[in-house]
Amino acid sequence: MRSFWRGAIKKMHYTYVLLLSNKKFYIGSTSNLKLRLKDHKNGRVKSTRQFLPLELVYFECCFSKTDAIKREYQLKTGFGRGYLRRRLENFLNNTPT
Repeated sequence: MRSFWRGAIKKMHYTYVLLLSNKKFYIGSTSNLKLRLKDHKNGRVKSTRQFLPLELVYFECCFSKTDAIKREYQLKTGFGRGYLRRRLENFLNNTPT
């Protein structure tokens, strides 16, 4: 059982949400969350570099890349953004503007 989890963790895929400086969400997916977040924070991602600083506010893990991408697309819909606002309500209300 232990070796199963060790291998599974290496193959995790993530759907993540960043809160940009303009208070909007950026939603993406990756297999290396730590590296992708570093790229965002260092301005190496064209779509977010003009909205620095940014903050990781939410992420989900999936065993499948396909599932992570599907979840990314779900969160990018109106319903998905509403879900995120409800899910992060306390955090968003306590974040200085």
